[in-house]
Amino acid sequence: MSETPAQLWRALVSAEPARPFVTSYDASGARVELSRATFDNWVSKTANMLVDGFGAQPGDSTVLALPVHWQSLVWAVSCWSVGTVVTPSPRDTVGRGAHVVVADADRLEEAADTGADEVVGTSLHPLGLPLASVPPMVHDYSVEVRGHGDHFAAYPIDPGAPALEADRAYTGAELAAVGRDRAARWGLNGEDRIAVLLAPDAPLSALGPSLDLFLAALASGAPLILTPPGADDQAGRLRMEKATAVTAPEGDEPDFAGLRRL
Repeated sequence: MSETPAQLWRALVSAEPARPFVTSYDASGARVELSRATFDNWVSKTANMLVDGFGAQPGDSTVLALPVHWQSLVWAVSCWSVGTVVTPSPRDTVGRGAHVVVADADRLEEAADTGADEVVGTSLHPLGLPLASVPPMVHDYSVEVRGHGDHFAAYPIDPGAPALEADRAYTGAELAAVGRDRAARWGLNGEDRIAVLLAPDAPLSALGPSLDLFLAALASGAPLILTPPGADDQAGRLRMEKATAVTAPEGDEPDFAGLRRL
């Protein structure tokens, strides 16, 4: 039977909700860790906001003009739970023609000019704090999402329906298969911890054309460690986080026993 990314996620949460799923560092070194249960709470609230607040339906497009960040990953899983098509934007641009556009603070004005029915802005603060200023007709994600329900029953999504628009269109079944394939190819399982070393403004496509790395984490249960490259004592940080695998720009990958490059 074909799977979807939302089903991969539900299986993880159901199995071990208390396990870490995303640990995130910002450029200042501030650290935040989200368990599967906490990440799922954000997913549920965001999915409820999409449906109850914005009237999103399966097949609608949601543009994510966001970098790799725990919030952009929440949005991806929320969209797949509702059945909307995730459309990542390249760095410094905002895709057009979507029902919902979600953008960081630097792209809010451009997002407001795309003609989207709903525009959502996020500060990307490590702890989810509000935007410093909110343009007219823009929803502040961190403020508004908190008013939505903590539980969301994922829609019965057709695995053959579109789920991602990137270098090409991908169905949910294709994305789940990518996750399973990459997890097997890289030898990942729930005992691994994947360090992802990317610049703070790295677009979602840095995770692979079909968000391969994120899907592999969903399929394997391996937690993600998001950290900028070039941090002081990066190797020490990743040892502390018990990283077993790493993806990083050429020349930025730490080297210590037990750490393999993906």
